[in-house]
Amino acid sequence: MLGILEIEIFPENVNTSSRTLPSKDGKPGRTMYEQTAYANLGGKFPVEMTLQLDSAAPFAAGKYTIDPSSFIVNNFGSLELKRYGMKIVPINRKEHTA
Repeated sequence: MLGILEIEIFPENVNTSSRTLPSKDGKPGRTMYEQTAYANLGGKFPVEMTLQLDSAAPFAAGKYTIDPSSFIVNNFGSLELKRYGMKIVPINRKEHTA
């Protein structure tokens, strides 16, 4: 079976919260949208996390994984997640079952 990082959004988390960053150095303020999700890191329980969203539209309830475009190779040659712009995609259960 292919090992993937599974992120789950539960029905009670299909909403967004927002926070506004103040203007700085002549740049306008910015509103950031977030949604609560849970990452299955292999432990007994999933771990709560925050997804940064591009808009106020939340992801639907379901299971997702991180899109490969969300990773970069840093200046030291190590793999890491982008600081901003992480994308998630739905998991197609038929493709990932043994």
